[in-house]
Amino acid sequence: MDRDRLKKLAAEKRFIPGIYNYCDRWCERCPQTSRCLNFSISEEEFSVPETQDIRNAAFWNKLSGILGETLELLRESAKKWGIELETLGSIDDIENIKAKNLATENHLLCRAAKSYTKMVEDWFRERETFFFEIAAAREGVSLEEAIEVIRWYQYFICAKVMRAVRGDIEEDEERCDEFPSDSDGSAKIALIAIDRSIAAWAVIQHYITDYDKEMIDAIHFLDGLRQAVEETFPNARSFVRPGFDEIEPNG
Repeated sequence: MDRDRLKKLAAEKRFIPGIYNYCDRWCERCPQTSRCLNFSISEEEFSVPETQDIRNAAFWNKLSGILGETLELLRESAKKWGIELETLGSIDDIENIKAKNLATENHLLCRAAKSYTKMVEDWFRERETFFFEIAAAREGVSLEEAIEVIRWYQYFICAKVMRAVRGDIEEDEERCDEFPSDSDGSAKIALIAIDRSIAAWAVIQHYITDYDKEMIDAIHFLDGLRQAVEETFPNARSFVRPGFDEIEPNG
């Protein structure tokens, strides 16, 4: 996709600015794909089957092309705003970034979210054969969907919690009340993922009683993480995500 096409597409009024910043990246289940610039670019660029296969060179060539055009647009915008991108990488900046990364990784919420990721992986790995058999025996019910939900958010929760914590660290240094807090937005989508995961575990518990204690442990762990995120980011639940939480005026 060349720059002119990218600019023209980005200027279309049907797109909601920033809608992709606080979504769960589950495009197949999203009702707002027609209003998402990221989705439209992906659909347009990867409409040819060969470009959808990550093992195919065409996929990576397309991705590289998009990256190149995006960086070029970034340089143009930065120049227009008087920003020198080349001056942003000083030694002090690099050390500051490293310190923030370390603080984020060591944060209690981030460590807990990582623990949940491993908990899910271990739980399903130990029961892989069992779940294959039970899913085949219960075709057409919501068990498979519940498993899909848990698996989808398994790593997503940790990623968004870490983004929220990292954003909070940076916002403490340069607080700006003019714009909504990105850390609250990231925390909100993490909480939504946690809520849905808890519900999905409850569905599995309804169908499978053999591992009742382990499922209760997972739900309890997630509920504790949920409460910790809410306490750390008290405004997260009220954050308005573009395109998802906004109330459109009547008429």
